[in-house]
Amino acid sequence: MTQAICIHAFGGPETLQFESVDVPAPGPNEVRVRHTHIGVNYIDVYFRTGLYPPAAMPFTPGVEAAGEVVAVGDAVTGLQPGQRIAYAARPPGAYAEERIIPADRLVPLPDAIHNEQAAAMMLKGMTAHMLLAQIHAVQPGEPILIHAAAGGVGLIACQWAKQLGATVIGTVGSEEKAELAQAHGCDHPILYRREDITERVRHFTGGEGVAVVYDSVGADTLMTSMDCLAKRGLLVSFGQSSGKPPAIEVGQLAAGGSLFLTRPTLFDYIGTAADLQHSAEALFDVIERGAVTVQVGQRLPLANAAEAHRALEARETTGSTVLIA
Repeated sequence: MTQAICIHAFGGPETLQFESVDVPAPGPNEVRVRHTHIGVNYIDVYFRTGLYPPAAMPFTPGVEAAGEVVAVGDAVTGLQPGQRIAYAARPPGAYAEERIIPADRLVPLPDAIHNEQAAAMMLKGMTAHMLLAQIHAVQPGEPILIHAAAGGVGLIACQWAKQLGATVIGTVGSEEKAELAQAHGCDHPILYRREDITERVRHFTGGEGVAVVYDSVGADTLMTSMDCLAKRGLLVSFGQSSGKPPAIEVGQLAAGGSLFLTRPTLFDYIGTAADLQHSAEALFDVIERGAVTVQVGQRLPLANAAEAHRALEARETTGSTVLIA
């Protein structure tokens, strides 16, 4: 038996129950892993509330963790017991001391990257790579807008974009978060609770607007994001922490200046083992070079996962939240 967070019914953080569970031996092309650190992400909230339905109930949430291989099934190559690994992968199941996971979803960790770093950055860091290099290749001198700039993805994306030479504008909810974002590459933090986002963006860009907006907030920001774009700009809606984004009429894209809109999910960009390895290597490279650092703002025991969710939904967190298994 091992311990895990289980959800028996959709709902609030109180549905996250710490229970004893059985973990079977790995089957063909599967690996049994023991977690040391587990990443908390907003996608976990989406699964908890039923916005993203799991394959079956009850289930264990979580798509990001680091630890070591315990056992491997038949036909598994390149992995062995005792090897340090990390992942950001579906199906959910990371909120557990141990689990079974497909072997091709695991990435061996370099010696220079420790487990807490990996659990705090795999999903968020590969998301940043997707945003800045694959969906839109950010160019030197290009102005961009990142919402939730002091969050887990935001802090990594601000640093990475700055390293690429972009002019980084970011929205934050407090003076403390503004200072944190600025220390991590955000040139122009905007306090969205008391400043007009569109007006400030136009000010920072000489009236032109930004080339791309990265919006993980959704309902509260999507229309403002469109207003911040330059002609032929790109709106990347990749989350909805404030609720479902409003519908956009096709004609609004034309009226805004021949705009583009995309709603990506990371798992479509790391769907093959080769794509996953490419993204992970890009992330490891910027971390090992010191171009990007990972900020862990909150650490809690696995049993306290409900507390982590409450803080995340209340926008009380900065950087990454990690559960200790």
